[in-house]
Amino acid sequence: MLTTSTTRVLEPHELDAALAVLDRDPISNAFVAARVQVAGLDPWRLGGEMWGWYTGGRLESLCYAGANLVPICATPEAVRGFAERALRAGRRCSSIVGPADTTAELWSLLEPSWGPAREVRAHQPLMATTSMPADIAPDPHVRRVHKDEMDVIMPACVAMFTEEVGVSPLAGDGGLLYQARVAELVGAGRSFARVENGRVVFKAEIGAATRHACQIQGVWVAPEFRGRGLSETGMAAVLRYALGEVAPVASLYVNDFNTAARAAYRRVGFQEVGAFMSVLF
Repeated sequence: MLTTSTTRVLEPHELDAALAVLDRDPISNAFVAARVQVAGLDPWRLGGEMWGWYTGGRLESLCYAGANLVPICATPEAVRGFAERALRAGRRCSSIVGPADTTAELWSLLEPSWGPAREVRAHQPLMATTSMPADIAPDPHVRRVHKDEMDVIMPACVAMFTEEVGVSPLAGDGGLLYQARVAELVGAGRSFARVENGRVVFKAEIGAATRHACQIQGVWVAPEFRGRGLSETGMAAVLRYALGEVAPVASLYVNDFNTAARAAYRRVGFQEVGAFMSVLF
């Protein structure tokens, strides 16, 4: 039996308190922190609600409830409170993702009602670096994707997403939301690719960015170009942009079974600093 929830939706005037919680772990929380810094706490602009767990009137933990359900700096008591609120609201998210321990606790409470999941990725190493690799030269052909190259980058993005998540991002709304997100990153100058003969052979994005940390995502090499070291030199190129122009720390998370990618990231200088967990519906 879950305990009575003491959570509530944060009000816009609580922005500073929310950012203080997010700043406790700026690497793990980069995705949500970046959204909050841009949109504030208004659910319409944020794309979801921000739930807060309070102890003695003080905000202790958060949970972002939008397309993803994301526990943030959540104590065991907060996890129970967030689970109770989520059960009352019903599942509206396409995934649960966050630090492995708290996400596992949250899923254990939600699974009897929300399960079975399509897939559970229980251990996804969170990796980070603050410096460029000494022995891997950035690929000079990796560059920012131009705004008029959406038709060039979209097929690679769709292929990466389908390979990574197991479903096409074009399902449901025909890909309108996904295309808008890709266009947003391209417009912000945070989409990078190596293009040969009009075709993407390597790509990656800086998907979230705060003044503390940024998160690299969507790393993909065209299948016929794999095994040539393009992921390493390409990542070094993206890392040059990330550390030089965006934030002092660059991070990413990767599936534990993707041993080739983990090895490539280590060679570029990334080290494991934690672990995420994802529950996909």
